[in-house]
Amino acid sequence: MTDIVLVHSSDLHVDNDPHQGPYGADGTTGLRVVLEAAKAHDAHIVLLVGDIFDNNRQPDWILKRCTELLADAGRPVVFLPGNHDPLTPDSVYLRGDMVELPHVHVIGVTHEQAVYFPEFDMEIWGHAHVDYGNMVPLRDPRPKTARWHIALAHGHYEDDGAVPLRPSWLISNAELDATEADYIALGHWNRAAQVGTGKVPAYYSGSPDLAKTVNVVRLTHNGAVEVTRAPISWV
Repeated sequence: MTDIVLVHSSDLHVDNDPHQGPYGADGTTGLRVVLEAAKAHDAHIVLLVGDIFDNNRQPDWILKRCTELLADAGRPVVFLPGNHDPLTPDSVYLRGDMVELPHVHVIGVTHEQAVYFPEFDMEIWGHAHVDYGNMVPLRDPRPKTARWHIALAHGHYEDDGAVPLRPSWLISNAELDATEADYIALGHWNRAAQVGTGKVPAYYSGSPDLAKTVNVVRLTHNGAVEVTRAPISWV
């Protein structure tokens, strides 16, 4: 058996407005550099955990450019729509050709809640944001049915007992632990951080422009989970 490598990122905020997005003239830079990092680390799967797009008002040329980048990804890419790019009727994920690519999986569109990869005996699950309202990202955790159980959640973690800074999309220690996941890939924070009690590995990747890293998750042949932050290249 060989190790399985995941590259996890979030909050890319792809946008067509050079004054709004973090990347200047090319609003797809975040997606490009994350996919390049996945190639550099020979990742088996890429996890993009919400707010991949800054909003759903993206023009067709932005969606076309993203489809071109994804077509060249060379590996499965799993999207979880977030609070900036929810699955409203005008969602970016319901327009263009991204979801027609066989290796692109959008939870809530191509799969209702979970994607199973038989070659790795791995299930990846999460709850997509379907509107701009409040929701519980880790509600109703799925029972573990595969060797590797990966959860995705886009929301705001609060240490139990803390007063929430934001009352929406909250994630608690109890909810993290209840997943019994081998790894929880989190989105919504622009900084990278490990959170929770440590019972399960739960990590924010941070956004590419501020964290300047991606999370590289190695699922080893002996059952260990190793998480490192790897710098990304802006060239």
